[in-house]
Amino acid sequence: MIKKDNFEKDLQELADFGKAISHPARLAILKFLAESNTCISGDISDHIPLSRTTVSQHLKELKKIGLIKGEIDGLKVNYCLCNSTISKYKQAFDFFFSEIETSQIKCSC
Repeated sequence: MIKKDNFEKDLQELADFGKAISHPARLAILKFLAESNTCISGDISDHIPLSRTTVSQHLKELKKIGLIKGEIDGLKVNYCLCNSTISKYKQAFDFFFSEIETSQIKCSC
């Protein structure tokens, strides 16, 4: 048994999400796709200061967690944000932080 399995499923999912977005390149990719306001069929590495191979690895991690979709179109891949997954994780984090924010213990930080 993996120790991670000792924790509630919702906490495991939030941790996996946090891991997926824990690199600034992945955040930059998400931001770029959001600002593009369309699916991207070109080479995202033209807009992110990393090699094509490195960007590809980051795209793979974002796809694995479901934050983006990549559909093959001929020789290119069209990348889009998956708004339903983004909304799901946003709600989950909002709920998580609202629970811990209402804690009765207050510190002076």
